Amino acid sequence: MRLGLPELLVILTILLLLFGAKRLPGLAKSLGKSAKEFKSALEEE
Repeated sequence: MRLGLPELLVILTILLLLFGAKRLPGLAKSLGKSAKEFKSALEEE
């Protein structure tokens, strides 16, 4: 399933409303780190 630009904008807007602009960069960093670890775990098996 691919997300288009409108879907990504809606998700980003919801995240801004929930977490605020100050916490969003840290949240994105931790999400990226988690995705990287998950991907590497899938490649090991």
